[in-house]
Amino acid sequence: MVSEVETRSIEAVPTHPTTEQITGALATVHDPEIKRPITDLGMVKSVHVADDGQVRVDVFLTVSGCPLRDTITRDVTAAVSALPGVTGVDVALDVMSDQQRAELSRQLRGGVAEREITFAKPGSLTRVYAVASGKGGVGKSSVTVNLAAAMAADGVRVGLLDADIYGHSAPRMLAVDGTHPTIVERMIMPVPTHGVKLISTEMFKPDRDAPVAWRGPMLHRALQQFLSDVFWGDLDVLLLDLPPGTGDVAISLAQLLPSAELVVVTTPQVAAAEVAERAGSIAIQTHQQVAGVIENMSYLPCPHCGSTHRLELFGSGGGASVAAGLSRRLGTSVPTLGEVPFDVRLREGADRGVPLVLSDPTAPAAEALREVARALSHRRRGLAGLSLDLTPAGR
Repeated sequence: MVSEVETRSIEAVPTHPTTEQITGALATVHDPEIKRPITDLGMVKSVHVADDGQVRVDVFLTVSGCPLRDTITRDVTAAVSALPGVTGVDVALDVMSDQQRAELSRQLRGGVAEREITFAKPGSLTRVYAVASGKGGVGKSSVTVNLAAAMAADGVRVGLLDADIYGHSAPRMLAVDGTHPTIVERMIMPVPTHGVKLISTEMFKPDRDAPVAWRGPMLHRALQQFLSDVFWGDLDVLLLDLPPGTGDVAISLAQLLPSAELVVVTTPQVAAAEVAERAGSIAIQTHQQVAGVIENMSYLPCPHCGSTHRLELFGSGGGASVAAGLSRRLGTSVPTLGEVPFDVRLREGADRGVPLVLSDPTAPAAEALREVARALSHRRRGLAGLSLDLTPAGR
């Protein structure tokens, strides 16, 4: 029989979590760039539990000066602190060796050879949309950034490649201008922002305001590197913000990602629509599909009576005209995906790095963009280009 004194003594013994329980908690912590548990990535160096319930966790960073080290420390501390019996958490950071980084690179690539563009493989299930325009000033980049943010908010795994090499603007529009990506063994980690994985030429310039003066071969090489050397992970959708027109980048994209579908952005203005139709017609030469047309700055809701009256600042019908013209040229039905009304908050959001679809999702322009994003991300994928792994039945 256990005496009352012995019972109180047993109850007084503190219970601390085991190393296995702490490791289980750490499995819920994901690397903010790679989006996988730090336990799976070999980032947990050691775990020690003291008699007083104090826990020390040693964590390997992929590179020295990791820009998200504070995030990792915070997430590890929160996960371990939630366990019963933990009185405090001390996180110590170390850096992986060259051998550890090489092993991590091999693990992330899954045995896939370097320099291979996974999105171009027949079995890829990632939908790739190249957002194009005939000329600048139609809001192509603003539309692309808001589409990406809307998809991410809807739970879609989305990446954004700022392929407008000369006029890159996505980093500012997503509040990561001046940020440099982490590089692990020549494998580039895209910068996470608003749930979007972003990569841009600006991130590799020593001076963000310096111009990019590259000719065709350099542009092709940069696009190829962004597609093959960046660890995009398992994406549902990859968006590419193309430069205006049908120049080197558009041609290189068709060579590197022939399955990419074009999304053409125009304004209602006749002059813009004519140029946009010519830009979309590149699909005839590159044998690509056109997913549809977006008419931006379609109209201005009357500031006095609201949506009951529209002020057509740039005319009307440009988007429908481009869609009809491309349908005739391509011999297929090209839809008008949406008409985005003029909204000064769309510009303001881009300037401060918060897309309108996140800051004011009920605004008419945000609702139109969200509908387009949902339509593109939930489109059924055809069987063209996919390997079905079928063999003829034996006789």
